[in-house]
Amino acid sequence: MTARVLVGMSIREVNAIRELEAAATGADARLAFLQIAEPTLSTVLTELADRGVTRIELLGVCFGPLAPGLSWLRRVAAHWWRERGPEAPDVVIATVLVGADVAVPGVIDTALQSVRPVRGTEAPVTSPAWEQVPPYRRHVTVCRGPRCSARGAEQIWTALADGLTQRGLKDTEVLMCAATCMFPCNQAPVVAVQPDDVWYGRIGPAEVDELIEVHLVAGTPLDGARIR
Repeated sequence: MTARVLVGMSIREVNAIRELEAAATGADARLAFLQIAEPTLSTVLTELADRGVTRIELLGVCFGPLAPGLSWLRRVAAHWWRERGPEAPDVVIATVLVGADVAVPGVIDTALQSVRPVRGTEAPVTSPAWEQVPPYRRHVTVCRGPRCSARGAEQIWTALADGLTQRGLKDTEVLMCAATCMFPCNQAPVVAVQPDDVWYGRIGPAEVDELIEVHLVAGTPLDGARIR
């Protein structure tokens, strides 16, 4: 017995869950997420294995940049496969990610024509490099809850990530992460900068460069969008 699983790779696919659910239903596949949302990939793999499925085909779905690469899908699937032990079913992973055309007839079938089996020799989900908290100067949290997402949080996230990359600011200088609801929802989209305890609201993509240059680089909080 064979089962297919579409795997949302990033928060962008979580925000498009209805579209992914429709694509999965049309392809007679299960839907899982690599991060942020449920059901997780490990949960779905366990459910399928417990049902007696003998072959599981995984296809990563990525709607844009800034998502983990295909290697992370292999890492997580292989971790589950090793933990499952000798009774684990065969797991194969498409060698390409699919994008916003996932619901187009034939796209899923075509992508799953080229797969690589999980063998258990893939890189682990741990590394000595990930043992300690990075020695960052500032920690930027972007709310990606439902209200902030509806009011442009994705654009803020992308602009921040691009701006930090262009300036060569790594995680050891500015550590950026996403969060679910941060509560002052009327101020959406919300961004918080720690350890300064500065919160910004109703911030737009056009203001991100100034936030990076003035606050994250020079250390002076902005006044205009500040809500705390």
